[in-house]
Amino acid sequence: MPFGIYFHIPYCFSRCRYCDFYAAGAARDVPDAYLDALVGALGRHALPGRPDTVYFGGGTPSLLTPAQVERLLAAAGPKPGAEVTLEANPETLTLSHLQGYRAAGVSRLSIGVQSARDAQLRALGRPHTARQARAAFEMARQAGFANVSGDIMLALPRYSRAEFDETLALIQGGGAQHISAYLLKIEPGSAFGRRPPDGLPTPDEAADFYLYAVRRLAEEGYRQYEISSFARPGYEGRHNRIYWDCGDYLGIGPAAHSCMGGRRFYYPADTAAFMAGAQPVPDGGCGAEDYLILQLRLASGLDLAEYRRRGGADFTPQQRAFLAHCQQAGYLTLTPSRLTLTPLGMIVQNAILEELI
Repeated sequence: MPFGIYFHIPYCFSRCRYCDFYAAGAARDVPDAYLDALVGALGRHALPGRPDTVYFGGGTPSLLTPAQVERLLAAAGPKPGAEVTLEANPETLTLSHLQGYRAAGVSRLSIGVQSARDAQLRALGRPHTARQARAAFEMARQAGFANVSGDIMLALPRYSRAEFDETLALIQGGGAQHISAYLLKIEPGSAFGRRPPDGLPTPDEAADFYLYAVRRLAEEGYRQYEISSFARPGYEGRHNRIYWDCGDYLGIGPAAHSCMGGRRFYYPADTAAFMAGAQPVPDGGCGAEDYLILQLRLASGLDLAEYRRRGGADFTPQQRAFLAHCQQAGYLTLTPSRLTLTPLGMIVQNAILEELI
């Protein structure tokens, strides 16, 4: 099974209004002392081997210098040909930095675009402009990146299909082989959670935007392989697939989660404590229920034989009647070997899971 390492970089220029991830705003760089803590924490774990994937997430990992990325990759020791992804915000990128990331071993960029409309970006609290997003893709090409992903946020305040099309055109025109398209979710701990913006779509309108995105992305050659992930053939993200397959991954940094050998644990969401040597906290195991939840995110669906092998129970007659009703309504496909949600079913995935768990 593939093994992945995740490095959490909890530093940002500013905090987006929809974000409740663990991160600190007003940062212009990543302290070397934080890298010392990452490398030290990594060294305290017994690894199953060299990682097949390494992922720099945040926060804003593109605040790292190329030398810092090189140092972390030297500590991680990824296999030759490993997928090494770095999340990047357009306003932080320069051609020299991108060239440095490429030379350090980064093979994949994930660029946070969200919208092609500057007014929307300002409303979201994003510090970049559409022009900077276009420039980021152009610099990525010049730096030699052949695997680039772009993010689109759906169902934003006063959203329209035209805004989606403009954002898709920006990302597609930039040469992206992968697109993450996901609905805005108002999180209680975010600025939007404390004061929701005006003009939010209704749940039905949000569902319509999602289905429209799925259709348009398919028309442009981006195949859906997960609820919010779309790729041209061969460019599916390998790191996140480890999560969805309940594989082994090690998360290093405050608020980073791990699953190793079927055992879950996480570091507390406290940068100072992490830098002082805080140890990870146990978080239970990864069983058949986790496998069911994560596999139903995938367009390929749940292999029922594998689910049973992992300890999953057969569906009860009541559950099978519920699934038959959902299949008739167009939410899923159930065969003797596999359960697969349709795009319509992915919208109501939580409701379906409530009946199966």
